[in-house]
Amino acid sequence: MAELQDELHTTPEVGELDELSDPFDAYALVSDPDAAPLERAHAILAAHPVADGYSGLPWALRHLPWYDLEDGESAVDTDMPRLREGHVGALLWSLHLPEGLVADRAVGATLEQLDLVRSVIGGHPEGLRLARSAGQVIDARNCGRVAVLLGPAAAAAIDDSVSILRVLHSLGLRVLTLSGTSWASEAGLTRFGEEVVREMNRLGVLADVSGASEATVRRTLALSKAPVLCTRSAARALRPHPANLPDDQLAALGAAKGVCMVPLTAEQTGPTVRDVADHLDHVREVAGPQSVGLSGTYDSGAAHPQDLADASCYPRLIAELLRRGWSEPDVALLAWGNVQRALRTADFTAKAAQQRREPSTARIAELDG
Repeated sequence: MAELQDELHTTPEVGELDELSDPFDAYALVSDPDAAPLERAHAILAAHPVADGYSGLPWALRHLPWYDLEDGESAVDTDMPRLREGHVGALLWSLHLPEGLVADRAVGATLEQLDLVRSVIGGHPEGLRLARSAGQVIDARNCGRVAVLLGPAAAAAIDDSVSILRVLHSLGLRVLTLSGTSWASEAGLTRFGEEVVREMNRLGVLADVSGASEATVRRTLALSKAPVLCTRSAARALRPHPANLPDDQLAALGAAKGVCMVPLTAEQTGPTVRDVADHLDHVREVAGPQSVGLSGTYDSGAAHPQDLADASCYPRLIAELLRRGWSEPDVALLAWGNVQRALRTADFTAKAAQQRREPSTARIAELDG
């Protein structure tokens, strides 16, 4: 097993995979530098749309008796008109479950969420398309659709069985949050937890460590051959929220080529657009421009900063960054490039791992019992 993992360390970095690049990774200037910041923001996002790292829309829709996302739906923060106005090109749809749900219900509840997501996408074929890979995200964008990636899901959804992880992946799961279980706890990853990460790499499922313990974050970064995401984490140096990352973890995430996706929530980043921009500035400075992304966290029940109330508001945030001197290539990385690079690298890593590693059937009792 150790030799196998050492072999996977030889996986080429994404910079060596030029043949896998997508047309939105050519960060040429696309706006008039003399135009107003908001006008420039719209022009940049038209070429490099937002890949939103966390949307709670599936659970929000579950509680509505009727909805129409195509024409507009006032009961939620996200619908097709607002996604188009905000230049959103891809969404990670959360499959997280309500707190307090007992473990033996987590698998069934996650499957119900997956069924709902498929129903929503099927009911809006002109606006949404399910994507399972980086290439399918590009295909959706080229067809004028918003790509929907399934996840993050709660770690409890795999019910301490790697086989269930594989079933969820076959249904489209792309991101799993490593927290809230006995194998990904304050003490870090157990032997079973490490096996879960290895199988995630083999499948192409990205690890999300937002809200995970310091020990879990550190071990996941060391073990994973694919980029690690923080789907809802800002800078703890600016706001001491438990899900925000301290500078040493931000630096480690940047060194591992992971992505910290800053949430647009008042609780984690502050009450104004400027507060969110401060966090983005800080993450970019500490982790690097290739490790910062956006997480709307809309329809999650969280309060949002002023002028960032729904999915249409991304141009306002980008305009603020342009006023601060962000370059167009850095904005393109923030909005689209970093997430697409993480997805593409995960796909490549999975192809390499599948040639060297058989599917795992491990259960927690076998490794941690």
